[in-house]
Amino acid sequence: MKLVIAIIQPTKLDAVREALNRIEVTRMTVCNAQGYGRQRGQPELYRGEEYRTALLQKVVLEIVVNDDFLERTVETIVQAARTGPRGNLGDGKIFVVPAEQAIQISDGFRGPGAV
Repeated sequence: MKLVIAIIQPTKLDAVREALNRIEVTRMTVCNAQGYGRQRGQPELYRGEEYRTALLQKVVLEIVVNDDFLERTVETIVQAARTGPRGNLGDGKIFVVPAEQAIQISDGFRGPGAV
């Protein structure tokens, strides 16, 4: 089992969710987040004055998948979250980390079947 953590643009959330539904990945946690990477914020206009926002809005998806779903999950997120044909700076990042155990709270079921 793997935990896929995807940090994406908020405007791409619906597209990513629908694309994951098509490949039968239907369980995820979605959190709002703020941060910046190479973008270093972005200029905004307010009442004619330009200012830089220090933190940009992002969405974090946390998805636990069995090993046989990992590659198609990552590829689906990459394709659906990309802006433009080649992608742009600020489209996001995906991290994959091992998930040692999954436990279903309702009945105590453990392992890959609990995912």
